[in-house]
Amino acid sequence: LSEIHIVFARSILYFPSDLLRRFRASSMAARSLWRTRSKLLVVGTAVCAGTYGGSGAAFIASSEDPSATLKLCTNIPVRLYRNTVTAASIAFDYEYSLSGLAEGSSERDKVKHEVHLRSAQKLQELCFKNGGIYIKLGQHIGQLDYLVPEEYVRTMRESMLNKCPVSSYEQVCEVFKKEVGETPDKVFAEFDPVPIASASLAQVHVARTHDGKKVAVKVQHAHMTDTAAADTAALGVIVNTLHRIFPSFDYRWLLDEMSESLPKELDFLVEAKNSEKCLDNFRKLSPHLAEYVYAPTIYWNLTSSKLLTMEFMDGAQVNDVATIKKLGIQPFDVSKLVSQAFAEMMFKHGFVHCDPHAANLIVRPAPSGKKNIYGKKKPQLVLLDHGWYKELDFDTRFNYASLWKALVFADANAIKKHSAKLGAGDDLYV
Repeated sequence: LSEIHIVFARSILYFPSDLLRRFRASSMAARSLWRTRSKLLVVGTAVCAGTYGGSGAAFIASSEDPSATLKLCTNIPVRLYRNTVTAASIAFDYEYSLSGLAEGSSERDKVKHEVHLRSAQKLQELCFKNGGIYIKLGQHIGQLDYLVPEEYVRTMRESMLNKCPVSSYEQVCEVFKKEVGETPDKVFAEFDPVPIASASLAQVHVARTHDGKKVAVKVQHAHMTDTAAADTAALGVIVNTLHRIFPSFDYRWLLDEMSESLPKELDFLVEAKNSEKCLDNFRKLSPHLAEYVYAPTIYWNLTSSKLLTMEFMDGAQVNDVATIKKLGIQPFDVSKLVSQAFAEMMFKHGFVHCDPHAANLIVRPAPSGKKNIYGKKKPQLVLLDHGWYKELDFDTRFNYASLWKALVFADANAIKKHSAKLGAGDDLYV
């Protein structure tokens, strides 16, 4: 740990020479730099002592396989060091680069854009190096339009969905043996060892059951449950420590969201139940859309907390306009169906799919064969990846619906009233 502190202390000195020259320009700036460095060393000390000592023991003790987890623990200081240096580098960049620039000035806006972009690229590099839940964090950020700077959203969105890590077939077999006691070739009549897709927490393989059904098998990356606990703890210490030292750096809400959703996403039994509940809601509460919204059938006898076997689905991603047209479907009908489906979930069901990126929304012709008035096939929306849902109570749904009504009718008083009821204080109301 002492070596990590030394390397960390040195690393915060390595910034572009033009930045350091600007700091040396005045004694006030030099004092500011020293204060910032001191703060960042406090971050490093707090993170290393708090996370490595506290979470390391719990990490091993709570593991399903302590011997394997002990090996994983050797990676904790390395990942922790990366986290600390990246967070410190980003905080330092903001602290220094924006110092002395007038709020609202064009120069400040230009510099802020550059800092956002540099910081997003540093965070992207960290996510790829650490993998696991860091990829999931990057994916979350990539979907937070209007909540985080667009430079972060664009950087994460363009990379995190298509460059996820892939587990080896040996690692897949390891998961199978722990979950069902057999390797994939024994469980299925056919099993393709090469995944057709890989995400932050799992990857998907095509297989065929012994009775001839084609299925998609979602396999959690090995040791994901173990590393998630330590990684979440490390992220928590960094985010909270940075907020205490730099009050303007406050992304604790994002960590809270991940801490709430991650345990559910790591339990595929929860995902399977969510999938069936979603379809049941459409059948009971939205029967007019039931035949146009679908989720793959779950094979419960081949499903566990880390393995999910489901019906294989063919179709086009919701943003693949060319393929949608080739299927004989009008893109407008797809857009309308997606809007209707999520409106029903938000305002009527109170049970909302919260990971609706393009890879999780598949379009195919409705099995009923129905057509629209122009003779084009009506679409069916297939929802994938049901690990992350939000439940909305009646008051939330009512106030959110009322807010949209107020926006449509430009009722300023009602907009303010329902915004406040949804938790937006006066300082957030525009």
